[in-house]
Amino acid sequence: MIVQLFHQMPVLVVILPLMAAPLCVIAHRALPAWLIHTAVSWVVFGISFLLFVETRVAGRVVYALGGWAPPFGIELVIDRFSAIVLLLVTGMSALTSLYARASIAAELPRERAYLVYAAMLLCLCGLVGMTVTGDAFNLFVFLEVSSLASYSLIAMGPSRRALLSSFQYLIMGTVGGTFLLIGIGFLYVMTGTLNMADIAQRLQGVAHTHTVEAGLAFIVVGLSLKAALFPLHAWLPNAYTYAPSSVSVFIAATSTKVAVYALIRFVFTVFGADLAFDSLPLGDVLIVLSVAAMLSGSLAAIFQTDVKRLLAWSSVAQMGYIVLGFALATGAGLTAALTHMVNHGLIKGALFMAVGAMFWRMQACSINDIAGLGKRMPWTCAAFVVGGLSLIGFPGTAGFISKWVLLQALMVDHHWLLAAAILVSSLLAVIYIGRVVESLYFREPAEGRKVARGEAPALMLVATWTLVALNIAVGLFGAAEVDATRQAAMSLLGVGQ
Repeated sequence: MIVQLFHQMPVLVVILPLMAAPLCVIAHRALPAWLIHTAVSWVVFGISFLLFVETRVAGRVVYALGGWAPPFGIELVIDRFSAIVLLLVTGMSALTSLYARASIAAELPRERAYLVYAAMLLCLCGLVGMTVTGDAFNLFVFLEVSSLASYSLIAMGPSRRALLSSFQYLIMGTVGGTFLLIGIGFLYVMTGTLNMADIAQRLQGVAHTHTVEAGLAFIVVGLSLKAALFPLHAWLPNAYTYAPSSVSVFIAATSTKVAVYALIRFVFTVFGADLAFDSLPLGDVLIVLSVAAMLSGSLAAIFQTDVKRLLAWSSVAQMGYIVLGFALATGAGLTAALTHMVNHGLIKGALFMAVGAMFWRMQACSINDIAGLGKRMPWTCAAFVVGGLSLIGFPGTAGFISKWVLLQALMVDHHWLLAAAILVSSLLAVIYIGRVVESLYFREPAEGRKVARGEAPALMLVATWTLVALNIAVGLFGAAEVDATRQAAMSLLGVGQ
């Protein structure tokens, strides 16, 4: 029985959250829905960890749905690359489940809480499905599952502006999904198959046709919009700002990372690096856009007064780091991209959790509202400080590891100007994180403003400090992470070649 369950692990990570979502609706109450969400999230995280260990040994795990062999049947594939992303997504879902109960209870009416847990499980299902599927059309389907769940989650935010933010995201997300589907359609026209590995084989004879090149362009634009790459990022600041705090935590740490994962997967394992970076100027275009994202996102963050919005603009900048490493199309560049993909998830998850805890206490999170909070919520504010240092790239934190690996990748190829852009963006991060820290510790609450008393609930602090501890652990003992991402990068380049 145990052996059979072990062989079913690739499909269980998708099926369990999909089946649990309607159970939350049937439960129709906050507590049982939260228990279902928490149990499923932790079980799926445990399975993902076992799959990660298996890929470290075997290289990849393949599962044919219904016993139908590919390319006719749908295939789930977990390799060293997807296993890392899968571990990030499910791990963030597990920690967010602990954080969510008190946060959702404080921000939303109790009778709507079960709907949030159901939608978060559907979002988890979609993101996990995108990560493990080996079928191009099913990747689009899972993208839409996660997107539809995200739209509804954002719309449930406590502010009325959440509805407009959700609608804006829906419009832009629909455009991105349509572009992706058109690109997949072009590939199907040229190859007659939807299995990614099969498409890669059949494209070898027709790779330089206009249809395939157009398919690549549509897929890159569609997934770049989902990843909020500059200048397709307009939906992100409002979505992160007005969503419920626990939703902001989860989607900020996972959603854009999975979109970049899908983009890297298509470029390197379907189209191949030769077509994308040698025959077409994809690398040059992405480098320009990533530098623009780093600088514009950081500059915009400096002028924000709402801390959640500040962190949202910071995410635009941080996506630039990830895409820059990917655009180099080298082993070192891909290693840096994958490392920062994981580390930024840990960083931004910790920061949004800390801000959500402040919101739980203050029912506001503008820089003026949190003035002097460092003395009254010391653990929460200390978590924000450590997360902010990691975002800046302070030595001994996860952010330093990924930025250092990226700088090394740039210096190997003598990209001095790009390295300078990273340093400038990091200095800008010092300014906007410094504004928040200055308000927390060196300002007194304005007269007439609510004064917080006491810390956030224990589970919120446990989840927050778990991510903070992971930031420190990665910063001090990052060799294992870099080794895992380097192996994943090398496997991608091998398949692409």
